[in-house]
Amino acid sequence: MGKYVLFKKGEICLIDKNCIHQDFLCAKNSIILFIGLANALFDEAMVDKIEERGILDFLRKALMKQKDTKQFLHFKPKMAKDETDEKLEELLLWLLREMEYKDKATRYICKGILIRLLHHISTKYEFYLSYEQRKTMNWLVYEEISKYINENFSDVTIRDLKEKFHFNEDYFNRLLKKKTGMTYSEYVQNVRLVQAEKLLRTTSLTIDEIADKVGYNNKGYFYKIFVERYKMTPAKYRKMIG
Repeated sequence: MGKYVLFKKGEICLIDKNCIHQDFLCAKNSIILFIGLANALFDEAMVDKIEERGILDFLRKALMKQKDTKQFLHFKPKMAKDETDEKLEELLLWLLREMEYKDKATRYICKGILIRLLHHISTKYEFYLSYEQRKTMNWLVYEEISKYINENFSDVTIRDLKEKFHFNEDYFNRLLKKKTGMTYSEYVQNVRLVQAEKLLRTTSLTIDEIADKVGYNNKGYFYKIFVERYKMTPAKYRKMIG
């Protein structure tokens, strides 16, 4: 069985097309506006123009790629209860008028309005995920973070992650700890040591060159952590496997 979700005046729901639902009006004078958006509208060119990570991640990873999640986003305005979001109403009316007009430019104009609409919603509204959605989104974000670290392990910093993924430092530590048992620093160190071990096996680079290549300018520190992991120096390790 599903559950009841109460939407109040001014709130918005963005629903995945696979999310089966039924709507009930609680008040006689209630008005609900439904707008169906085809997946084709959300091409990469459009999605890349949406800067806010929350709604961007939902559109790109959840709605577009996770077809079996059957989920929705519940948006609540940040403004006071007695305030009316005139900007939202203006954009919605503009969108409806343009859809009625229907000429060769309609598709492009509607996409432009949608970008403004999504930008407005993601900055002026707070959105809420269910527990199941949070688990799905956390896993997807972890995969993106892990991929980024593995592709940029030699010089990646937590500042890079903050700028790219727009989460605070504590979030990366908590997420990586939950998924791998390691903090951000421990995870990066692990990736670098695995790469160093691979280079020792597959290349003729000097040990100093390998240390530099995996991101350690301090060669003494590299030797220290390598010995802690493999119980021997890099030179002995290379000789053993050679």
